[in-house]
Amino acid sequence: MSQAIPGASQTPRSPALLLLGGAFRNFLGSSPYWYKIVILTCLIANPLVYWTLGSDDGGLVLGWLLLGQFIFTLAMALKCYPLLPGGLLALQAVALGLTSPEAVLGEVEHNLAVILLLMFMVAGIYFMKGLLLFTFTKLLIHVRSKYLLSLLFSGMAAFLSAFLDALTVTAVIIAIAVGFYSVYHKVASGKSYDHNHDHNDDESVRAELRSELEDFRAFLRSLLMHGAVGTALGGVATMVGEPQNLLIAKEMEWGFADFYFNMLPVSLPVLVAGLLTCLALEKLQWFGYGAAMPKTIRKILKDYDHYKASKRTNREKAQLIAQALVAAFLVVALALHLAEVGLIGLAVIVLLASFNGVSDEHQIGKAFQEALPFTALLVVFFTVVSVIHSQHLFQPFIEMVLARPEEGQAVLLFFANGLLSAISDNVFVATVYIGELKAAFLRGDLSAEQFRLLAIAVNAGTNLPSVATPNGQAAFLFLLTSAIAPLLRLSYGKMVVMAFPYAVVMTLVGYWGVTHWVS
Repeated sequence: MSQAIPGASQTPRSPALLLLGGAFRNFLGSSPYWYKIVILTCLIANPLVYWTLGSDDGGLVLGWLLLGQFIFTLAMALKCYPLLPGGLLALQAVALGLTSPEAVLGEVEHNLAVILLLMFMVAGIYFMKGLLLFTFTKLLIHVRSKYLLSLLFSGMAAFLSAFLDALTVTAVIIAIAVGFYSVYHKVASGKSYDHNHDHNDDESVRAELRSELEDFRAFLRSLLMHGAVGTALGGVATMVGEPQNLLIAKEMEWGFADFYFNMLPVSLPVLVAGLLTCLALEKLQWFGYGAAMPKTIRKILKDYDHYKASKRTNREKAQLIAQALVAAFLVVALALHLAEVGLIGLAVIVLLASFNGVSDEHQIGKAFQEALPFTALLVVFFTVVSVIHSQHLFQPFIEMVLARPEEGQAVLLFFANGLLSAISDNVFVATVYIGELKAAFLRGDLSAEQFRLLAIAVNAGTNLPSVATPNGQAAFLFLLTSAIAPLLRLSYGKMVVMAFPYAVVMTLVGYWGVTHWVS
């Protein structure tokens, strides 16, 4: 119990103050107090700025303030999920008249294909996790060479992200890492596979195995980072690789094949350079890479895999076959553009749920848990984009870009998008820039060919330099906030260090591809 300080007066607080304190603690939940105060200050100051300067000047100034505040909420995503503070700022912008509900609805309707992608494709791939887990598990168990294993993890993540979804691929890799880490932790603590065990507590690990546990952590950290970067290497290549790609494809009226071949002069060299970087990092053992799996741990994991295989029922085997067949359908449907991407995702949900034995509403609902928070955040993005368009915030910058010689425009857009994506969010940045470029094209300020080149620059800029920080890539942020990060001692700073060589190589090769190889 707390003790009263001698001599201190204990003045009872009024019920109103106690209620106000409770409201403040409730505001934005467990976010730091300083963060809550910053957001409250913004919400109080914004109307004062608007009313002081008047609707004309105030709208322009407050538009820029709001944009800076929103980027701040994205950069501070680990303090509080941006949907909440960003949503409050967006609601205030509509209330103050910086944009209208009709304009926001227009943005949502215009980008409905992206919303359907996030709602249905991510949920569809959720039902394919069994096949993905099976595939990655076999790689981890049977490939002895760390060089080859790292290359396969990165390459598989790239391939799957090009056709599926980076968040789901990352979730599968995380699930594998958590599963194998917990198995070894149990064995190292003297328990069998089926025992309940807290793998967050290292006290039970035998003293002679703690050094081996640290080696295993380093091994899994490097594989997770190779896999996460792999999602970016593949994500840049196709219209479904990242949500912003579909936005760009829609504005350009590109199908799946059109997008792939337009991006190929950039995406293929970047993929090759990224995979070579993967091998070089493992060889040189720089930036936290190069740790190998101890032989004793490999033996434990192989025994566990055999144990699981012996318990696999015919029903589970039939599920894996069904998932493989639906995966083949997905690739063909996307390649031939049989329907909107989100509708193809809905078809995947129906097929996999039907043939995987899922018939309960609550089981189906779990598939949507990962996608819907980001889908809601995307609508907030569109509200801020509506403010940008209504207040013409980016028009001077676009006019400055268009005033430069044509050969310099793509470079400027590539690096501007890359920098903003690294500190905020690549989907938001792409939404802003591609919308402004489309408006310039419709005004006749851009030729069709130059519009195509600048769209490629925007896509490359938002996908490649953004790997520099966990903020820029949704898959990186997902990894950082997952259950595996504290288990493997994978902090924000550690991720930045491990991503640095990849970010440098991918940015330089992407820049060269945009400026020299796109014809």
